[in-house]
Amino acid sequence: MDRPLTVLPTALEAQVKARPLPRHVGIIMDGNGRWAELRGQPRLEGHREGSVSVREVTRTARRLGVQALTLYAFSSQNWARPPEEVAGLMELLREYLESERAEILDNGIRLNAIGEVDKLPRYVREPLERLRADSAHNTGMVLTLALSYGGREELLRAARDLAQAAARGELDPAHLDADDLESRLWTAGLPPVDLIVRTSGEQRISNFLLWQLAYAELCFTDALWPDFRTEEFLRCLSQFQGRERRFGLTSAQVNRDDTPQRAKA
Repeated sequence: MDRPLTVLPTALEAQVKARPLPRHVGIIMDGNGRWAELRGQPRLEGHREGSVSVREVTRTARRLGVQALTLYAFSSQNWARPPEEVAGLMELLREYLESERAEILDNGIRLNAIGEVDKLPRYVREPLERLRADSAHNTGMVLTLALSYGGREELLRAARDLAQAAARGELDPAHLDADDLESRLWTAGLPPVDLIVRTSGEQRISNFLLWQLAYAELCFTDALWPDFRTEEFLRCLSQFQGRERRFGLTSAQVNRDDTPQRAKA
């Protein structure tokens, strides 16, 4: 991360709330296992403590007015982890969906999920689908859980959909554009991703939202995910607000009154 801020958390939150917020924040929640190992605990305890960070960051994002929050909860590659860890993660996910149900519904949050959700065990899919259905008409923040998700897998699926549509004569391959592809991504209908955060000090994307992050700002923090709470989140948002987003233009163009809206987003 950049130079640490010295503003008190309450003052920092007021400062962040007074400035333009990212519409859509994606978070790679990394470091649960290391957090537990540093404390001589089983890795699953790190994931359990990480669920507290999920709750706190979600509450903060909702309070600030972020439109969409997408959390990388379980990747396509995570299925290759030891079976006992995968089983423990699935049980924690089920517990989260049940324990947070009232808070999600009471706060007008719409729960969304992206990824190969059909691969999840039934005891996870059923509460997930119930909560998605029951929150579908909520108009507050969209909370998206990326489950059995991979960016390459998402792009491959979209490419297959386009190829099948072309084979059926529903579209002309010569006239495909970015909107055609985006409409077939799992994130279709969500705001553009403005900010990607990764915790634990790692500086890589790990197959997360590969298409969507094309013009996103990136924020890497050394905090392990179980230690990533409101103050760390606010620091990342403050970093975002201090950056100039040019979208390929020059600074002079961005600051002109007639600049295309996307350059000022």
